[in-house]
Amino acid sequence: MTQHAISPPSTPPAVRTIAIVVLSWTAISTLGALQTYSDNLRLGVDSHYPSLLVTWFVEYAVPLIVLSAGLILALARWPGLIARPRNVFLLFVGLVLVFQPAQWTYMAWLRGYLHIASVDDARRLLMKMLLVGWFSTTGTFAAILAVHYWRQARERELAWQRSQTDMLNLRLALEEQRMLALRAQFEPHFLFNALNAISALVREGDRTLALGGIGRLSDLLRYALSASVRNTATVADELQFVRDYLDLQRLRYGDRLQVRIEGDDALLHDVDCPPLLLQPLIENALRHDLDCHDGPSDIRLSFVSGGAALTIRVTNPALAQASPNPGAGLGLANTRERLRLMHPTATLRTTLQDGRFVAEVRLPLARE
Repeated sequence: MTQHAISPPSTPPAVRTIAIVVLSWTAISTLGALQTYSDNLRLGVDSHYPSLLVTWFVEYAVPLIVLSAGLILALARWPGLIARPRNVFLLFVGLVLVFQPAQWTYMAWLRGYLHIASVDDARRLLMKMLLVGWFSTTGTFAAILAVHYWRQARERELAWQRSQTDMLNLRLALEEQRMLALRAQFEPHFLFNALNAISALVREGDRTLALGGIGRLSDLLRYALSASVRNTATVADELQFVRDYLDLQRLRYGDRLQVRIEGDDALLHDVDCPPLLLQPLIENALRHDLDCHDGPSDIRLSFVSGGAALTIRVTNPALAQASPNPGAGLGLANTRERLRLMHPTATLRTTLQDGRFVAEVRLPLARE
């Protein structure tokens, strides 16, 4: 039988608000009574702190608890009450006209001042209560407004942060989907070209080479499948994959396939890149070199680290008589987009330099 944990019921917001208000005014009453007790001791007036505390709480705290809790709950339910400066002014005037007379009457009743014998007594009582009530009502109103505006600003900030987080998550999800789409586009492309190399051996009738090519193709596909479920690989792994790919193509082209690799060192094991990065560049060089003439190839692959980036260059002769290959653009465009998705500083640029086609990849170096 499955057991589910039962979470304790949450405290209603109104109850929590009232509890906070009561605790706050209790603390203020405690400090106020302590100050009065200290003043009485300094003046030599006999007094008792518990009695002063009760007086402070009953006379001052109780009305202001009612005002504070009522105002906080009202603003939470009807925030439009202070949406404009005019509304704030009208609300304050209403409190002065309604709450202050009620507070004065309450305090006068507690102190036994309601038995007024003359107009002068009424005037003195009014002035006394006015000083106390005006300060407490204005201060309480200002404090509650400040807290309310701070909460609103905080809620807006949190809402903005949540919206930014949601947008980033959505963007990340879209980028991941684009990456998956690019992989799905690339893998059949790679498989098609690898099978072309095997089919060329079969057409030539060389059974031994064809079987060897199938075995090498199996190794290549094993790496390609494992790479397809990862977001990154190391440049060293990709270089080994390229070596295996060249071995397969060498079965087809023989000694005509010449690739010079420079800068292969231990650093390549620490640099991340998109899986299956180098193979499309080498394949593009093969198509525009070996497939366009009968002589040996002149393909160069170099790795140079400098500053905060690793530069990978794949070059091949740009023959004037070479015809455009309609399939060659897919690998380069696909690789350029995958680099952009991996890191904003990762780039692929292609240029013509001194009669050679140059594909240059820049990858950021990880720093501790």
